[in-house]
Amino acid sequence: MTTIPVFTMNNGCTIPALGHGVFQMTSQQVRTHLRQALEAGYRHIDTANAYFNEVAVGEVVHEAIADGLVRREEVFITSKLFPQSYPYEQAVKDIDATLERLGLDYLDLLLLHQPYGEYVSAWKAIEEAVQAGKLRSIGLSNFSASKTREILDVATIPPAVNQVEINPRWNQHALKKELADTGILYEGWYPLGHGDPSLLAEPAIVAAAARTGATQAQVVLAWHLAEGNVIFPKTLNPAHMADNLAAASIELSHDEVDAINAIPQQAYYTVPDQAPEWVWGPNDYSQQV
Repeated sequence: MTTIPVFTMNNGCTIPALGHGVFQMTSQQVRTHLRQALEAGYRHIDTANAYFNEVAVGEVVHEAIADGLVRREEVFITSKLFPQSYPYEQAVKDIDATLERLGLDYLDLLLLHQPYGEYVSAWKAIEEAVQAGKLRSIGLSNFSASKTREILDVATIPPAVNQVEINPRWNQHALKKELADTGILYEGWYPLGHGDPSLLAEPAIVAAAARTGATQAQVVLAWHLAEGNVIFPKTLNPAHMADNLAAASIELSHDEVDAINAIPQQAYYTVPDQAPEWVWGPNDYSQQV
């Protein structure tokens, strides 16, 4: 079984660098495919209250523990709060609700999912949850440098991670440089460029695949790990799960990493400064099966 690298966050906790994301998975898909991921060797699960599959994630994890496949301390579980949860009193309730849906005493990592609304109030609530032992680490998702600084200005516990779009066409070097003094670790969504075949056809990626004998997708994942990014390549295919894990054993040369970093930069998705209407749509996160 491939050894998954671990990174150390700015609070001293470690995080598996390659995980299994359940974004846009139905609860039934989670019940089928998350178990396959755990059997393949994944030990990092990324969910959110807005994914409406926390209950299913919790069921799969507890069944795997009961079957002796994993121990709780071996599985790193991340969830997120959406902006409707950000007012302080609501955040306090919704942290407990997420733990209840997952059936957990603590979360390894909780993120503020979107940079809108009362995120400063929410940060106070999640800091208190760390102090109460409910959360091991806390962080952000989709936050710009300026909004991250807003959190840092009031934080007694700094963000450990920021989950943002990262791929060879949007390597986030500018954001990382601007926040280099914070020790924040970066997690990447769209790690394979939203499935864009033209990304995998970039000459630098094709050349590295030819030298290593890896697939182009594995080269991109290996580039992420060389860059220090935590990633969640989504798949429902057990063969692809294994291929993605195998990327952890691929070593790119410095020249190959530099060549991939020289790919022209253009984000697949631009996070608006102001909240889109869909952010504030009604969401009853208790309605999960």
